[in-house]
Amino acid sequence: MLVGQEALDALPDGIVVANDAGAVILTNAAAVRMLGLEGDGVGRMLRDVIRLQDRDGELWWTCYDPYAGLATKVGVPEQSWILPGGGEVLVTVRISRERGGPVQQVGLVLRSARGRERLDRERSDLVATVAHELRSPLTGVRGFVTTLISRWDVLNDEQRRLMLETVNNDAERLGRLITELLDVARIDTGRLPLYRRDVDVRALAQRVIESSRIGTNREFEFDAPEKVPTVFADPDKLTQVVTNLVENAVRHGEGTTTVSLAAAHDPHLGDVVRLIVDDEGEGIPEEIRKRVFTKFWKHGQRGGSGLGMYIVNGLVTVHGGTLEISDSPAGGARISVLLPTTDPREAT
Repeated sequence: MLVGQEALDALPDGIVVANDAGAVILTNAAAVRMLGLEGDGVGRMLRDVIRLQDRDGELWWTCYDPYAGLATKVGVPEQSWILPGGGEVLVTVRISRERGGPVQQVGLVLRSARGRERLDRERSDLVATVAHELRSPLTGVRGFVTTLISRWDVLNDEQRRLMLETVNNDAERLGRLITELLDVARIDTGRLPLYRRDVDVRALAQRVIESSRIGTNREFEFDAPEKVPTVFADPDKLTQVVTNLVENAVRHGEGTTTVSLAAAHDPHLGDVVRLIVDDEGEGIPEEIRKRVFTKFWKHGQRGGSGLGMYIVNGLVTVHGGTLEISDSPAGGARISVLLPTTDPREAT
């Protein structure tokens, strides 16, 4: 078991503690590395050790001298500062003092800002994706509605119907994107509501295939025995899983899309139904398969929000199932899903 300084040095965050006189009495390895200190910095004045600046070049000490100011000050909330080496660090300060009395001790925690940078990039990607995906259908809706309003009397019934059908399709596309964004937020926060019951996955898959036939001239095959065990799932979310998998196969694959169902037994999940979606396209190279289920993953030039497979993975996971990518017999992509036939929570 690590104790004392060894335990502090094992922490990923930097720690600096100063006494009532402003002299540093404790640091750890992370703080020494972040601050670029020679030695451990113990015995030096805190203002000389914490050499941080904001983006305007103002020194941390000038802005937040913990020994100055109101006698009621007990800390400084987490803020971003620039290290001597140019990196970004998040700094939180705790000031120990008797109520209204002098400072007894000052403790600082320095945390790498890489995690926040990653989140900022994800937010930027999300904004860019939403803006891109919304622009096209909104432009179509605006254009056709404007034409209908200004030229209603000179358009015949067939032209009006065609324009209204296009507006309706674009509105449905917007609705699907909004649903995807809401699902991503709920999956990320672990607050995705599920209303589980026994679901006839065979009938569900057939409905999805029939619906998919309407919007494409691609061929579909359905391979399943007459009797397939029910799965314990939220029927709406399971429909979303199958729909996304089929649409992904149509969008990124070629040839015939085949949906297969079969009863199986998994050593970890118990009795399951195996759902397989195959296409006859170029497949997914093995080296990028792990990235398929990340946010904003796109492969090829065929569009999409890049959220569909991330949502599929999240929905399958919360149902206690598993997902795997391999090669289809025709050389395209095969996505296999194992769905428990009973409530996986009963086994825990």
